[in-house]
Amino acid sequence: MNVTCSYIYLILWYDFASPPLQIYIFTPTELVPDLLPRTRRLFLLLNPCGGRGNAFQQCHSHILPMITEADISYNLIQTERQNHARELVQGINLEEWDGIIVISGDGLLYEVINGLMERPDWEDAIKMPVGILPCGSGNALAGAINYNAGFEQAMGSELLLNCILLLCRGTVMPMDLVSVTTCSGTRCFSFLSVAWGFISDVDIESEKYRHMGSARFTVGTMVRVASLRTYKGRLSYLPVLDGHRPILNGPKDDLIPPLGQPVPKTWVTLEEDFVLVLAIYQSHLGADLFTAPFSSINDGLIHLFFVKAGISRASLVRLFLAMEKGNHIEMECPYVVHVPARAFRLEPLTQKGILTVDGEQVEYGPIQAQMHNLFLYSGSNEIIYARSKRRIIFF
Repeated sequence: MNVTCSYIYLILWYDFASPPLQIYIFTPTELVPDLLPRTRRLFLLLNPCGGRGNAFQQCHSHILPMITEADISYNLIQTERQNHARELVQGINLEEWDGIIVISGDGLLYEVINGLMERPDWEDAIKMPVGILPCGSGNALAGAINYNAGFEQAMGSELLLNCILLLCRGTVMPMDLVSVTTCSGTRCFSFLSVAWGFISDVDIESEKYRHMGSARFTVGTMVRVASLRTYKGRLSYLPVLDGHRPILNGPKDDLIPPLGQPVPKTWVTLEEDFVLVLAIYQSHLGADLFTAPFSSINDGLIHLFFVKAGISRASLVRLFLAMEKGNHIEMECPYVVHVPARAFRLEPLTQKGILTVDGEQVEYGPIQAQMHNLFLYSGSNEIIYARSKRRIIFF
């Protein structure tokens, strides 16, 4: 009896786009390259001046070896000036890439997101996956991603390695996006926060200590505590009355009137002397500042924190020390208030001050913002595939 053996090939891979495990069996004549998963292609933007100026070194010693080992192809571009990344993403052919990754702090990501939203084809552009590998002074979003992925709080190289791991896994999760309008009518999109008073003062005035890395914020905080300022202002907000209220899925502001018009009667308005006002939509304000522990990365809420004048310096220091672990929420202090909102308007009544959006200084004057159902996507321990949806995606 003649026996002929015919070989087959068993191919197994995990397709993150359509779990569970996929098993394919092919004969040699059926096995063609098109049947294998395509290598991901990433557009990397590196700010060589990020953090203490060691972003270039971290990129070549940690990031590139790991993503190369993960069989990810890339094109690396160093930014040369402010808004360079914004200009680049406005002009690139998005069809050539599977994701845009910034190797820097939160500021470069702010440029990328607004560059995508300023494109004529923004509705398609926001489908492009975007990610962050923290190599800057302020790594708030990386801290939030790290927390939502289930990792322990981390900083420095440990935080960077966690984020690289999430990038290599290709894991994604939806995250909120907020539109912000300044006093001149300029409009931008924000993924992190709007700040006025103590926090924005520390953020901008500590630039002179940038060579210290993230320690600059500690030094800046001590300087501002020693010379505590207060600011008079009017804060109006739309409270969260219906957690399931639909939010407009597009760039139009449907919750807020033009800045020159009064806010609706359904809004709450306060006129106070403030030490700080912070609108935050992530869990972290810094890699080591667990500012909103009750916040989820896509809860559709703006978390308004404000500290009223009258708080002692000692209480303010205790507040920020407790914030490292998120324990400040348990403090019973009548000067510290948290309110969840859908939209807000802030009208400074003190002539001089600093306003920031995602840590970037904007023109000083009335400012307002609202939550949108336009999503960023961030790394998570959940595998979610949403390339077909009108959202921005984070690895």
